[in-house]
Amino acid sequence: MAKHTFSTLETFLIFLLVMMTAVTVALLSLLFITSGTIENHKDSGFLITQDPLANQSSLASQGSTAFQSSTLTQEPIATQMSPMMMTPETPLFQNFTGYHIGVGRADCTGQVGDIRLMGYSKSGQNARGLLTRLYSRAFIMAEPDGSNRMAFVSIDIGMVSQRLRLEVLNRLHSKYGSLYRRDNVILSGTHTHSGPAGYFQYTVFIIASEGFSNCTFEYMVTGIMQSIEMAHTSMKPGKIFFNKGNVDGAHINRSPYSYLQNPQSERARYSSDTDKEMVVLKMEDLNGDEMGVISWFAIHPVSMNNSNHLVNSDNMGYASYLFEQEKNKGHLPGQGPFVAAFASSNLGDVSPNILGPRCINTGESCNNANSTCPIGGSTTCMAMGPGQDMLESTQIIGQILYQAAKELYASASQEVTGPVTSAHQWVNMTDVTVLLNSTHTAKTCKPALGYSFAAGTIDGVGSLNFTQGMTVSVPFWDTLRDQLLGKPSEEIKECHKPKPILIHTGELSTPHPWHPDIVDVQIITLGSFAIAAVPGELTTMSGRRFREAVKAEFETYGMKNVTVVISGLCNVYTHYIATYEEYQVQRYEAASTIYGPHTLSAYIQLFRVLAKAIATDTVANLSTGPEPPFFKQLINSIIPNIADRAPIGKTFGDILQPVNPTYRVGEVAEVVFVGANPKNSAENRTHQTFLTVEKYEATLTSWQIVHNDASWETRFYWHKGLLGLSNATIQWHIPDTAQPGIYRIRYFGHNRKQDFLKPAVILPFESTSSIFEVVAT
Repeated sequence: MAKHTFSTLETFLIFLLVMMTAVTVALLSLLFITSGTIENHKDSGFLITQDPLANQSSLASQGSTAFQSSTLTQEPIATQMSPMMMTPETPLFQNFTGYHIGVGRADCTGQVGDIRLMGYSKSGQNARGLLTRLYSRAFIMAEPDGSNRMAFVSIDIGMVSQRLRLEVLNRLHSKYGSLYRRDNVILSGTHTHSGPAGYFQYTVFIIASEGFSNCTFEYMVTGIMQSIEMAHTSMKPGKIFFNKGNVDGAHINRSPYSYLQNPQSERARYSSDTDKEMVVLKMEDLNGDEMGVISWFAIHPVSMNNSNHLVNSDNMGYASYLFEQEKNKGHLPGQGPFVAAFASSNLGDVSPNILGPRCINTGESCNNANSTCPIGGSTTCMAMGPGQDMLESTQIIGQILYQAAKELYASASQEVTGPVTSAHQWVNMTDVTVLLNSTHTAKTCKPALGYSFAAGTIDGVGSLNFTQGMTVSVPFWDTLRDQLLGKPSEEIKECHKPKPILIHTGELSTPHPWHPDIVDVQIITLGSFAIAAVPGELTTMSGRRFREAVKAEFETYGMKNVTVVISGLCNVYTHYIATYEEYQVQRYEAASTIYGPHTLSAYIQLFRVLAKAIATDTVANLSTGPEPPFFKQLINSIIPNIADRAPIGKTFGDILQPVNPTYRVGEVAEVVFVGANPKNSAENRTHQTFLTVEKYEATLTSWQIVHNDASWETRFYWHKGLLGLSNATIQWHIPDTAQPGIYRIRYFGHNRKQDFLKPAVILPFESTSSIFEVVAT
């Protein structure tokens, strides 16, 4: 072969390519801590890790003041075995029919400043304040003799990460031994897109989060643990009742073109392209005193769009808020004994923005195969909610959900009885052989995201020139990907067809794997009521096929008339699960079905194994499966911690803009303070709220709190300035129910102090507005 001589241009291009590679490696080295250590722990089914703050979990039942140290710590989570601190079991009263039931609710908000919001993956959509607190709501049900039990936890977060679940299981094991385990504990995210990110371990999600936040991770783990501990200690004999019914006017299918790819004979069996059925479990004690409710319904909590910067629980959280306020009269939001969870289901292609997609520049419909507009393409095609703005839309949809659940709850009369049984396996989803029929098989794929993943949806569009329904790759993006990440293998491209691969996440492992291989599959049954914990977002038709198959498997082996409810976003996040037919047209949900075209069939096959094991009483024979990893060191947040500063001549909490002396009902009372980064309040939890609205009661000669920062009538805005300067604005949207009288607003914050050559400390402060009067309209 003749020797090739490089031209000057070729030499320059080679040099440029080498420099690009070097810069990419350097940037990765700066961003990533690349020890890559993986811990797997065998036998018990629990990840045995010990966090520097783990001993404080025993204080959780005393309230959130367990984290009150003002000294800043940023140690990574250690992975060394901790001594087991068993909590002695309280003897259970056994002479009754029903279940021992416990409920609990705890704050798990995390950071409300200097952190990306999780859901839309929109650059710049960082938290800048708080609309409502986020809560973990736990429900424990045990057989009368206490021999078998389950815990279901619905959490106001985008989704449950594998790291979050593993750490919670570890701490439960440390506190309760084998009482709460991987098989009988379900953690489910409501899927709000307005909660903080930063609690993941796989690289794709860490990039979307702009780093790992140990502060938010600890806050969430502690809140989940507190809710479970509250449920555990509050257990008492009771009964559970079941009901279901249709909900109209709350949602639409956001990918109707994909839905229409499913067989017409299958679609003809259903009256709608969305699941309208809501399922409710009602819990009460033996005296008939109300304890709690769990509702499952398929809807995306995306009434708050990607222009929002306030942490909140969206429409599902608002429904919980209304239900709990109704049952806990006289209590502030987040307080009171009754717990109401609105849990996620097969919401993959379901939107609450019921006015449908419109071109924001012309107003015409863009409900087409690619969700594009004549001007602006896909970036101007947005779905609209029923309200004048996203806040009103959130409340309208939440009100519909609450009202439906309230009616089903009130009329629930079918009692749930029977044993508590749980089945769980860890599965390598990249290597599942799927039986298509008696003669043909297929396999799942290593994870990959398609081109249309970058297009986003009509609920939150992408910012680049991608559209939904892309089945052909673009040379420019392929070249850019190949230069930065390397080329995807022919094997992964062939496996995912017709998906054009944008990011071959299953073949990327720096600094850690980009997507999970090992996922949880899990079913828990209460008699003939089965909860299937699905680690992703099933579309409408996927959910229908899934429920039908699992129910049929139960019936095949003798369990008749089983109600199968899908609980979504459970235990580990694996994006979407579209049907094989939907996968062929590659809209967003299909492009985000990361294990390939046979993902749904694989999940159905795996969950049928669990259903058969429960029905035949052979759960003990199930293999545990390959345990998931727990990475010791992760990418740190790219947003640095800096000391807070007050303007010259001012101090934290000083009033910059006072309230007016008088307001009428329906107006907004507003006050602006010299503020500090609210992130600090997630590290030092001396104060449990950023604000209170207080009314002076002359008969008591004292101030009474009427609202806190969990109230939907209040807003906490943080305005970040330069070099540690910031302001805090507190608003009270005075409701019609407000009583005339004298009021004040209080602000509670924490400032980070950094003296030269000393560790940073976080110090609490508080301030109070001048008094003002509220008068009737």
